[in-house]
Amino acid sequence: METRFIMEESFFTALPLAQTGNEKQKQVEYLLVIYPGEELNDLLLNEQEQFVNDYGMQVSIRNKPHITLASFQSVEHMENTMIRWIQRICSLQKSFQVTLNNYSGIPSHTIYLRIQDPSPFFPLVQQLKAVDDFIRSPEGPPFNLVSRPYLSIAGGLTEQIYGRAMPDYSRKTFHESFQVRELILLKRDHSFDSCRTVNIFRLLPEDPAPGAGNG
Repeated sequence: METRFIMEESFFTALPLAQTGNEKQKQVEYLLVIYPGEELNDLLLNEQEQFVNDYGMQVSIRNKPHITLASFQSVEHMENTMIRWIQRICSLQKSFQVTLNNYSGIPSHTIYLRIQDPSPFFPLVQQLKAVDDFIRSPEGPPFNLVSRPYLSIAGGLTEQIYGRAMPDYSRKTFHESFQVRELILLKRDHSFDSCRTVNIFRLLPEDPAPGAGNG
């Protein structure tokens, strides 16, 4: 699959840059995520609820199950510019399939579903690196791109709960696939806030299979 890198200077310089001045700008947190389809969403919610039932720990579920591609902070007045940059990138990327295959963990706080083949994410992540310097405020943290994406089932666990659950989940199986056709930009005022949808970015349709449509 050919990947086009959006590095044209004219594209970036034609967009409005951050305002200058001594006034303090409001910073919010943004997340760029992928939602599975609705049918798979229900299955994943059941997985989260089963975890609560099995381990007696209330897992905070503020947002739909999702895969995070990037997280970053920026001032709100850059939002329209940010949307244009991400839209341009997504308009050159093709839809792709993701397979969730079994469980793994991040010691000692998160249990997640593994992505069997993360390689389709790499061209998209590489493109997103190009916008870091343009949307980050001077005092803000860097654009955090996820190098190995995953889908969390239970996060914020205590070490004790993680220690009980991980051996069980290492023996469990899960195998489901879905098509990624869009990315969703979310924002929240802080890490404990619920996310609000800012924009949806459509990807290009996937190439038809060889011979498809031939009589």
